[in-house]
Amino acid sequence: MATNNYPYQKSFEKHLNINGLAKVTIKEYTSTLIDMFEYLSNFNIGYQKNHHVNQLFDRDIQQYMNMLVEKRQINNSTYNKVLSHINIYFKYLFSHDFSEKLPTLTLKGRDRNKESKINIKWIEHMPKILNDPNVHPYTKMTLLLISKGFKSSEFLKNNFYRVFTKIKFNNYETKFINQFNNFIKPIQDKQSSNDLFLKQRIANDPHLTLPGLHKYLKPSEEYLSFSLNPTDLFQGYILNYVIKNPGENEFELSNHLNLDLASVIYYKKLSTKIIND
Repeated sequence: MATNNYPYQKSFEKHLNINGLAKVTIKEYTSTLIDMFEYLSNFNIGYQKNHHVNQLFDRDIQQYMNMLVEKRQINNSTYNKVLSHINIYFKYLFSHDFSEKLPTLTLKGRDRNKESKINIKWIEHMPKILNDPNVHPYTKMTLLLISKGFKSSEFLKNNFYRVFTKIKFNNYETKFINQFNNFIKPIQDKQSSNDLFLKQRIANDPHLTLPGLHKYLKPSEEYLSFSLNPTDLFQGYILNYVIKNPGENEFELSNHLNLDLASVIYYKKLSTKIIND
């Protein structure tokens, strides 16, 4: 007899089947729930103690959802789809007396209107973009750093310049960096900071925030004709690499992209879908 890969799997999937869901849809639920419970088993202290689904709270599910955004950089559409799967699962448990809690009750979806189609080819246009005087230096630096595998949460941190000095750049990238240095040096002097993303007005904390960075990225979106949301850019970078390196296994991809194996598997599935669409 097959064992459950997550709590109440057999009875829940039977419920989905009775309700007429297609096999491919049920498979998506399975993938989501296995991934969530594997994550909770590895990283959630409360769930690790007894693995009782009845002891999960909204903060536990939110922890998993936050990981999907921060580590895997999923977009709003995927976020809402995953949350819907989890929500239906817990509603089933609650309605069938398998759980006394409904931990997804307070969790909200994300605005679909902010969605942008992921562009997986923007990296190919980097030489032209970095040489384009119509694109703001902060926008160019954002693209350059994401093309090297850095998330915005990393390169907006204090003292990122120390990491930056260790990155290897090719000739056209080095040419841009020299131009960027001419732009940023007066701001660095004014703000007494060596970091790369700084406010242009004097402030107690001179570092540019993500909303502040968006103000520089937004004007270039229409000009470049693709989303400059750092999340979308990072997904495009990951998918571009996965598609262009089909010979690399999960461990090699994990090492090169600095992603955990679960995230690599997620992106491999997504890249296959993009290729087949």
